Amino acid sequence: MTAELVRGQNHPLAETRLEIRVSAADAIVAGATLGDADGRVAGARSVAHPASHRLPGLEVSRQAAAEHRLAVDLGALAESVHHVNVLLALPDGAGGPARFGAMAAPFVAVTGLDGTEVASYTVTGLDSESAVVALELYRRQGGWKVRAVGQGYAGGLAAMLRDQGLEDAMGMAAAINEAVTQGVARSIAPPQAPAASGSAPSAARSGRVSYRHPGRQASVPVAAAEPAAGAPAPAVASSEPDRPAPPVAGDATGWTLDERLYNQVWGMFEDLARSAAAYRSAVDFAESRLERELDQVLSDPLTRVGPAADAARDRARAKRTDLVEQARAVLDRDLAQLAAESEVVEHALPPAFARWDSPVWQGYQLPLETPLALRLGDLHLPERTDLRIPMLVRLPLERGLWIDSGRPSGPEAGLVDAAELRGRAMETAVAHAARLLAVHPVGDFTVQVIDPAGAAGAALAPLLASGALREPPAPGAQGVSAVLDRLTRRVDLVQMAVRGGAADSLPPDLDTAEQLLLVNDFPHGFDDRGVTQLRYLADEGPSVGVHLMMVADRADARAYGPVLDPLWRALLRITPVADDHLADPWVGHSWTYEPSVVPQGSDVLRQVLWQVGQARRAYGL
Repeated sequence: MTAELVRGQNHPLAETRLEIRVSAADAIVAGATLGDADGRVAGARSVAHPASHRLPGLEVSRQAAAEHRLAVDLGALAESVHHVNVLLALPDGAGGPARFGAMAAPFVAVTGLDGTEVASYTVTGLDSESAVVALELYRRQGGWKVRAVGQGYAGGLAAMLRDQGLEDAMGMAAAINEAVTQGVARSIAPPQAPAASGSAPSAARSGRVSYRHPGRQASVPVAAAEPAAGAPAPAVASSEPDRPAPPVAGDATGWTLDERLYNQVWGMFEDLARSAAAYRSAVDFAESRLERELDQVLSDPLTRVGPAADAARDRARAKRTDLVEQARAVLDRDLAQLAAESEVVEHALPPAFARWDSPVWQGYQLPLETPLALRLGDLHLPERTDLRIPMLVRLPLERGLWIDSGRPSGPEAGLVDAAELRGRAMETAVAHAARLLAVHPVGDFTVQVIDPAGAAGAALAPLLASGALREPPAPGAQGVSAVLDRLTRRVDLVQMAVRGGAADSLPPDLDTAEQLLLVNDFPHGFDDRGVTQLRYLADEGPSVGVHLMMVADRADARAYGPVLDPLWRALLRITPVADDHLADPWVGHSWTYEPSVVPQGSDVLRQVLWQVGQARRAYGL
């Protein structure tokens, strides 16, 4: 589980090869210093920055950017290094904010090389500071830990480096700012056709093209722009310097195309969140200024009526309209670029990421390895409802899924009755289960179903007919008890084997494949013992390959009182119809979620499951 740190809190690091991901609302500089046992930096060779971006065991970006990825190999650091400080700073003279308090709080995450997040920290509480020590990695009793620092400096880079013991802090700060200034100048436009001030970046350093959305305001670091082996070559830059280059699928960072596409999708999500936040903030400002100016007119009895007062009110309203129109124009520009990127990316997504109506499913072949992530549906905001961002979650599932069969609160509230809603919820669950089976190698994933009343027979038909589901769910309370006992035993045995280092001693009849338990019509058929087992599986199951998907209406479980609250909190709630219940962690937008369902009349689900079932029979599963 990810540790969400607050200032001063620490967390142990189990891995030595890490990636530190930085996300900010504007272009910032990211660097790192290597300190001794006292935290002192020996000299310039102990500072990784844009002008000197590589040190043994450490690599940072060469550019100022809204997003950074710092590579850290703690095992490759010299024995004298006891502290690695991650530094963030606002570039001088780049046209952006001059202090961190004028922008959204930066977000920093420590991840493994597979992208699994270990610890994260939102650097809040900054005001006049233009430089900050965000995180510290430090040795402790033979291991390494990460600490959330959040120490800001109003004196900027020089003050921060001086505080760490660097003798020529002023010279180092000047060298860093010079390197950043030169990098930004190279990334704005080709020498023969300079871009207009404020236009989106169109050409990157060394002839490469930056396809970053205008909301990211700065080009990606060189290390991120370099494609991995086998990646498609970048497109040629547009000959028109004031027009953004055409988007390219897979232009984000990553070792594989799937990882680059995954990172690109979530980059689009963040861009849309920030663009909408900027627009809403501008509208709020325009409205508040209008109210203030109208209050000023009304506060003076001599001017609150008459032609002068009417003219003042008209001027105030015209200013409000002008501000809103300017903000909307910027938003429309950003949304148009994102829509173009979405169109390109959608057609390049692999089956695990793609919609059910994507042509990629027509050429479906059984996979040889587990994918990076899974698509659960689409997300959109009211500013442009046709711009859909795929909702991707990492595999294996760290959280179970709760498909809510209760009354929706979103745009489809009141349009479907209770019976239809329950049917749709189970169909949605089967579609997710089928996708999980389809994107895992044969034999690596198994689905088990609890349906005490037999109400899901029609929805389960594709799984049963294809053989992807080995047998119908056992009915009644006895069926519930048998499945829960079997899975609870599996979790217990695997946990003991892992902790004792005796994985080879597991019983030969134990199914070690990843398991998905699909529960329909909860809490029907469950007694107190069954509820306790279900909570245990939700908490302990994901770590040993047992995952939970529940189709339930929380109102039906009110008889259990608060005892089920931990279970509901442990699951990710999704809905069978469009609903605006999801919020992002950056600005708190209410996103409308739409489930990933099979198009009406399409036979794609049965075709895919037929291939899965045939393969399982061939392997004797």
